[in-house]
Amino acid sequence: MKGFFLKLLFLVFSILSLHLSAQPSKTDDLGQNEGSKQLFIDVHQLKPGVKYKDVAAAHIKDLAVQEKYGVHILKFWMDQKKGLVYCLATAPDAGSLRKTHAEAHGLLPEHIYPVTSGTEAATKIKKQLFLDVHYLGAGNVKAENVEAAHQKDLALQKKNGVNFINYWVDEKEGVVMCLVEAKDSAALVKNHKEAHGLLPASVMKVKEGK
Repeated sequence: MKGFFLKLLFLVFSILSLHLSAQPSKTDDLGQNEGSKQLFIDVHQLKPGVKYKDVAAAHIKDLAVQEKYGVHILKFWMDQKKGLVYCLATAPDAGSLRKTHAEAHGLLPEHIYPVTSGTEAATKIKKQLFLDVHYLGAGNVKAENVEAAHQKDLALQKKNGVNFINYWVDEKEGVVMCLVEAKDSAALVKNHKEAHGLLPASVMKVKEGK
């Protein structure tokens, strides 16, 4: 009888182990490693002056078809003046993300960057939202170096009245993007200059959508 119960316990633990190992992996709210998916930021060049409501409507169409391609579009930022839209998403690959946009509304991205993400901070100072882009050169940047520079930015942000929310880096292309709250773009640039000297190639005032 004792041997029977031992075998029964072994069987139960084996079944539980198989069940747990079969569960999909999950990570932070940004879905950086949502199962085996990759995090991407894609860039759409639309007509300058495009209205937020039109971009939001296209985003809703993306959400309606994304599951078909295993895509999860997390949020977007738009620079109305320049007509630029940046979408943050997880996807099995860049092709799946492109297919989602193609079927949803036909507005295909100019660039799709596979990125790694920093740790997101909460919005808190309720000022303008900016997205800046650094082009450091293909193969010239590592995620750990960007994190080190980000920590230097955080050390000075209170002094300059800014709030670094997050950053994303494409190591292969050498592209880094930072999302920041600030009173103006000058405060953001000043913080970068004092912290590490790596100045952005462009700074855009953006509106966020989810």
